Amino acid sequence: MPKRILRHLSVVALLASAGMPVAAEPASGPYLAARSAAVSGEYSAAARYYTQALAKDPSNPEILENASFSLLALGDVERAAIVASKLLADGHSSQVAQMAVIAEKIAEENYADVLARILEKQGVGPLVDGLLRAWAQVGIGEVTTALESFDAVGEEPGLKGFGLYHKALALALVGDFEGADAIFAMPEAGALRQTRRGAIAHIEVLSQLGRNEDGLKTLNQSFGTDLDPKLQKMRESLTAGETLAFSQISTAREGMSEVFYTVASALRNEASEDYTLLYSRVAAYINAAHIDAILLSAGLLEQMGRFELASATYKKVDRDDPAFHAAELGRAEALRKSGKADAAIEVLENLSQTHGDLPLVHSSLGDALRQLERFEDAIEAYDTALASFKEEVSGQWFIYYARGISYERLDVWEKSEADFRKALELNPEQPQVLNYLGYSLVEKQIKLDEALNMIERAVAARPDSGYIVDSLGWVLFRLGRYEEAVGHMERATELMPIDPIVNDHLGDVYWSVGRFLEAEFQWKRALSFVDYGDASQEADPERIRSKLDIGLDAVLENEGADPLRMADDG
Repeated sequence: MPKRILRHLSVVALLASAGMPVAAEPASGPYLAARSAAVSGEYSAAARYYTQALAKDPSNPEILENASFSLLALGDVERAAIVASKLLADGHSSQVAQMAVIAEKIAEENYADVLARILEKQGVGPLVDGLLRAWAQVGIGEVTTALESFDAVGEEPGLKGFGLYHKALALALVGDFEGADAIFAMPEAGALRQTRRGAIAHIEVLSQLGRNEDGLKTLNQSFGTDLDPKLQKMRESLTAGETLAFSQISTAREGMSEVFYTVASALRNEASEDYTLLYSRVAAYINAAHIDAILLSAGLLEQMGRFELASATYKKVDRDDPAFHAAELGRAEALRKSGKADAAIEVLENLSQTHGDLPLVHSSLGDALRQLERFEDAIEAYDTALASFKEEVSGQWFIYYARGISYERLDVWEKSEADFRKALELNPEQPQVLNYLGYSLVEKQIKLDEALNMIERAVAARPDSGYIVDSLGWVLFRLGRYEEAVGHMERATELMPIDPIVNDHLGDVYWSVGRFLEAEFQWKRALSFVDYGDASQEADPERIRSKLDIGLDAVLENEGADPLRMADDG
């Protein structure tokens, strides 16, 4: 049998032995299904269909590369490497394939092979290759050469921070904590200290040097007083005079995992989510204990709307891990977004039992209950969240704000207003609170001058928020300043063209200035958008229809109000 055919059969056999279904059907059907699934981010289905397509056309480079991509996105690096190896063996060049193969070599701790691939230009890219080369040199014991390689990365334009960070980690790994601290103290390393992992690494380095007081200072400057379980434990150890172990990197392999995580973090706001996901998946594959990489992957999947995959990824964090609460909070949100609100509530209620000392757990439960309009239960959760704080902090503003909304929806205005004002006391110019309280005052037709002042401040802070601009137009309408209201309401409809409330409001404003046909047009638009997608559900379609039938003045008269005359400021 010709060797070419043997190679074709071998990759299919390897995939089958790895548990991947292989079907002998025409490539066109599975290929089209795979492409459709991949575009939708359905990576499991995409990988399955691409594998079926490979059974018919095992040397098709596009199918091989796309299959590698889908498998990497799933975090199934071993299977991705099988497909990628076939693609590279056929003489094709592919960044995705080279990433999968080099990840497999790193997992095997085959540092010599990693170095050889980089030297042969079979790596991932200049930045990743430069850092991997240095860590591979650490892995084979050539530390001095590795430090020079880290410096070489830092000499490239825009890459100095990457080179310094990884050099500091490598120095700490080999016990040169003075050298690592010197790097963290450099002005050029300011960005490193601002990242969570960079700050933790520096704190651990300081502790290793017997400088726990400096470590505590760095911890407070970086994270404040509201700490998660890991940071709280670090603070307690530092305060007790204990020496923190350097835990960020313990092997060259973990250093290489950090390379992929570092790049993924840098790409998060610069590249597409699916491309960034490849790096975070590889980081977690190389180092299964890299919880930040797991959380980053889950967050990216959530951004992409792949909520089931996100939930499954969050669930990989062990219950005993200090980041378990963060993973469960993420999983609850992914469940909620996927329409499984009850399951999300169950996750949060369970978490409140195991991590009841964390205010964020209770406030998140409150948010989930409030979104289900279980306002009384939400208030109870917010009460517990506030009681969990050891001291008052500005970050509590949102809990007071959310509880104020819950009270307002239950028509308990006195408590609602008190919470809104407490939120503003903690965060005086917070536009969401200014807008909500101002709008509520407008709707109750009380304190209208104060309401106008609040909403004007909110608009100054968020001029492109349709809700807030709508509020400004509406308070002007309530004050009888109809001509002034027109421009703001028109701007609000530009910002939120399909919101029924905003269109309804513009119709009322047009009516108030005698533009009756335009008013009727806006009311009809408002009706057409009721129940449309995520549009506001607070519109009153029956009232809008009445305005179309008899006009706004007659509707106001029927409601017991004088036509277009608002209450005096209370």
